[in-house]
Amino acid sequence: MNLNHPVTYIKGVSVARAELLYSELGIKTCGDLLHLFPFRYIDKTQFYTISQLQQNSAEVQIVGKITGVRTVKQKRGSRLVATFSDNTGAMELVWFKGAKWIKDSLKVDVPYVIYGKLNWYNGTPNMPHPEMETVKEYKSKLQMAMQPVYPSTEKLGTKGISNKVMRGMIQNLFQQAYGSIEETFPQYFIEEHQFLGKKESLLNIHFPKNQELLAKAQYRLKFEELFFIQLQLLQKKLIRKSKLKGFVFEHVGEEFTNFYNNHLPFDLTGAQKRVLKEIRKDVGSGTHMNRLLQGDVGSGKTIVALLTMLLAIDNCYQATIMAPTEILAIQHYNGIVDLLKNTNIHVDLLTGSTKTKKRREIHASLEDGSLHILIGTHAILEDKVQFKNLGIAIIDEQHRFGVAQRRKLWEKSPSDGGAIVPPHILVMTATPIPRTLAMSVYGDLDISVIDELPPGRKEIKTVHRYDSNRLGVFKFLKDEIAKGRQAYVVYPLIQESEAMDYKDLMDGYESISREFPSPKYQISIVHGQMKPADKDYEMERFAKGDTQIMVATTVIEVGVNVPNASVMVIESAERFGLSQLHQLRGRVGRGAEQSYCILLSSYKLSSDGKTRLQTMVETTDGFKIAEVDLKLRGPGNIMGTQQSGVLNLKIADVVKDSPILHVARKAAINLLQEDPSLSKKENANLLKTYEKLRKTSGIWSNIS
Repeated sequence: MNLNHPVTYIKGVSVARAELLYSELGIKTCGDLLHLFPFRYIDKTQFYTISQLQQNSAEVQIVGKITGVRTVKQKRGSRLVATFSDNTGAMELVWFKGAKWIKDSLKVDVPYVIYGKLNWYNGTPNMPHPEMETVKEYKSKLQMAMQPVYPSTEKLGTKGISNKVMRGMIQNLFQQAYGSIEETFPQYFIEEHQFLGKKESLLNIHFPKNQELLAKAQYRLKFEELFFIQLQLLQKKLIRKSKLKGFVFEHVGEEFTNFYNNHLPFDLTGAQKRVLKEIRKDVGSGTHMNRLLQGDVGSGKTIVALLTMLLAIDNCYQATIMAPTEILAIQHYNGIVDLLKNTNIHVDLLTGSTKTKKRREIHASLEDGSLHILIGTHAILEDKVQFKNLGIAIIDEQHRFGVAQRRKLWEKSPSDGGAIVPPHILVMTATPIPRTLAMSVYGDLDISVIDELPPGRKEIKTVHRYDSNRLGVFKFLKDEIAKGRQAYVVYPLIQESEAMDYKDLMDGYESISREFPSPKYQISIVHGQMKPADKDYEMERFAKGDTQIMVATTVIEVGVNVPNASVMVIESAERFGLSQLHQLRGRVGRGAEQSYCILLSSYKLSSDGKTRLQTMVETTDGFKIAEVDLKLRGPGNIMGTQQSGVLNLKIADVVKDSPILHVARKAAINLLQEDPSLSKKENANLLKTYEKLRKTSGIWSNIS
């Protein structure tokens, strides 16, 4: 039987059943069912004594005898309780349903094997509704040591497709199709990595003979899944580097040198210099640059981006920066105009609210080449916007831009004898991405990391306080304001309930107004329901120092840069995600003074909430924070909807299996160094699997 056949080819799978498997679990073919892996196993190889039982939620198997049975009255009806003992202690077995017939079937002082999940009450274990059989019955049966438990849904359960039925279908599939399972790795590869064969791995993932074989099967299948993702990413990078031409920025000219020597406001850090070197190597090589620049809040990514743009201008090319929001685009524009004020470089800003007359001027100066740097939002992607010679595009906060939008930037570049030469792409992100995730999702990009903060920056002190400490927090704010500093007070914004959040914000604003009365104190307020002009006016007042406190929702997560603001108070901090808390904290600590971040929360904290707040207090390192965030939320949530589909993993887990991921990537690199086109005879199996995956995997369309 062929694994591409529909599941109806399997004995015991009717058309109705097949439709259910497809609608509930997306299983269409025999191969799909073969790759529906168990998510846990019931281990019936081990027996516990009562004294060995631990307070966890594991399912256990015990041999003992029933020494007594009693019925206990409850508010509604009664429950049946049996005392069950072995040589080491005693516990209770409990039934809430069917007490009458169960009582009649129980045999006192006869050895039983019981199996089930433990509950604990006052330190004593009990087992509700255990599976039971006498030792005599148990010994007479053929036992399967470890039983697989498969993913299911409520509908499958109600329609009679229980775990036992699923197990039966997969058993039939193995009997019918075992001979059709093909090996995906060459023999030398299997020997080198000491893998189980493909058939053996699949058999032991579904019906493991013992723990050791299960571990070997899991390792082999996880490795395979991660290996082929890495192979695709690395191949893509090779193709880009060998086939895609890039503009050559061959010399460092006057604009770069003049700015670097005379107008750079501070010395570059070692990390900034290293990243610039990596970029210069790329743009001077004649191949297309596709680089991800990661740096924590305040690490100086913008200066690196600006120096890269000056390199393009020195080589007679134009440059653009695209930001996800108007506020961020304006901030980039103001910062860059200020840095370039003593040079002859022409910079302009294009956003959704740019007036028609101004747009025409921008279009004309872009096309005649007199506009050197264009900064803006998605408005840059409009068809009307055409450059004379766009050499580099810098994208800020990459995960907010879709692949199709990035593709549009390619078309804004001049063609070279008919073929489009895409501009070099530099993607900047201030949300550090854990290395394991970057390797999986951005494996085809070159990655640069700025991992040190500029000198003179003091680390922000972060503390967690409960609501009952609010008066102490207000006193601290007054002391800081008396020193001439400013403060933010941020309230959560959760999309589903804008009305409620608005009320929270207004209640907070009123209590702060009472505590900080005018004319002694001035307060700004900013939230998402304000008109842009009003928002800008309030932010401007705060930036100038006319107000000492800015009460806001998370609209300031990306926004104003106020070096004098030294305190960030985050209300209901438990309602924020880790990366959001980290971004908000990055709004302070931009000046030379010591800055503080105060996380206020209620006493009711979930364990994840506690972990998030504790992580914020313990570290200001964005990469460490991203690692914790990845463990808490999983890869899909961190990458946002656009990239989460990339990692459609069936068995591997990017976080838990990161050691396997590193080995798999290294193996893929070695393989491509030996055989870049996978054309060697011994790699025929690999090539076949690789080509099949290329046709079916969404990874190609998802990763740009």
